[in-house]
Amino acid sequence: MKIIAHIKTDFPTKFGLPRQSGLIDNIEGKIVFEKEYQNIEALRGLEDFSHIWLLWKFSETERDSWSPTVRPPMLGGNKRMGVFATRSPFRPNPIGLSAVKLERIEFTKNEGPVLFVRGADLMDNTPIYDIKPYLPFADSIENASGGFAEKTDDRTLSVSFPEELRAKIPHNKIETLCSVLASDPRPSYQNDPERVYGFEFAEFEISFKVNEKNLTVCDVKIK
Repeated sequence: MKIIAHIKTDFPTKFGLPRQSGLIDNIEGKIVFEKEYQNIEALRGLEDFSHIWLLWKFSETERDSWSPTVRPPMLGGNKRMGVFATRSPFRPNPIGLSAVKLERIEFTKNEGPVLFVRGADLMDNTPIYDIKPYLPFADSIENASGGFAEKTDDRTLSVSFPEELRAKIPHNKIETLCSVLASDPRPSYQNDPERVYGFEFAEFEISFKVNEKNLTVCDVKIK
């Protein structure tokens, strides 16, 4: 398996990342190919597709051993499921799969052809193994069942973002950040209203609290 590219996103750590691709469709990403694969001919025809599949590496969760069961966060972290019934990063092979929207393709002098995408659930600098076009007639299955993943409660939060803190975030990133916060980035088994949570987004450190269905941003710092 050869790494063909890396993706650039505003998430240097796992905390704050969407739980699946496409859940927050305004998250921007930029895919930069390795030198060997900076060939525009390899992308001929890709511009006609609205979405693409990314096959990528869980680079932060590699292990020498594996477990047949894992604790999915969406089940509260206290119930085990078979690893192949989940999308846990702790797998025999650290491979992830995400469908993202292809916004555009640009050819640059220093980086060659670059793919600009939306809706990714990948950390900054995640290695990519392969890219394939999304085929609506084959990849979208009508009446498919989502198993235990369909049985979780709606975790959408109301976000209170004080104006003096909101003003620190660039205008082109504030909508994305608010979408991330509203999706409740906490592990589902954590529910302490006094606890201050934090994660990195772009060049900022975001701190917040959650009380029931209400999230309040406590601080915004530049890293």
